[in-house]
Amino acid sequence: MRLEEKTLSSEQKFDGRVVKLFVDSVELENGKTALREVIKHPGGVCVLPLDEDENILMVRQFRYPTHQVLLEIPAGKLELGEDHRECGLRELREETGCTCDEFTYLGNLIPTPAYDNEVIHMYLARGLHAGTQDLDEDEFLEVEKIPLEKAAEMVMNNEIADAKTQIAILKTMRLLNR
Repeated sequence: MRLEEKTLSSEQKFDGRVVKLFVDSVELENGKTALREVIKHPGGVCVLPLDEDENILMVRQFRYPTHQVLLEIPAGKLELGEDHRECGLRELREETGCTCDEFTYLGNLIPTPAYDNEVIHMYLARGLHAGTQDLDEDEFLEVEKIPLEKAAEMVMNNEIADAKTQIAILKTMRLLNR
C-alpha cells in the first residue's frame, strides 16, 4: 500500500485575504479518481505566555465562524515568508503587550488535515515583561490570567474549546512535569 493520492489537476475557486480554496482531482490508490476540496492557509503561531506565578495570559475574543466568545492563548496568522518565531513574538506583544526573556518552541500541529493545509507553531513564553497592547484595528479581545493548573483542568472539563490552546497547555504541563 502506498497511502498516497496523486494530484491530476487543481483549480482555484476562491482567493481570499486569509485562505485560498482549490478543487483538486486526484488519483486514488485503486486507480479511481476523486475530488478534494483544499483550503490553503499560510499557517499560524500561538504563544502560551506564562508569568512567574505560573499564570497563563489568555485572551477572550469573539470568533465569528463559531459565533462564540472563546478563551484562547495569543495567536496569529503568518505573513507571507515570515519566520514563525518572529510572528509569535509579534503576536505576544500585540495581543498582551508583553515581551519575554525565554521563547521555547513546543512543536507544531495540523488542526484540520482533512481539508486544510494550515500548520500552527506553538511557543512557551517565560520571563514576561509588561508593555502596551498593539491590537489590529479589527481585533477586540480581553486579556485575563488563569493559573496553569486551572487551565489544564479547564481543558479536561471541556471549558476550553480551542484546539491549539488545549494542546499548548497540555504540552506545557508535560514540559514542566506537572
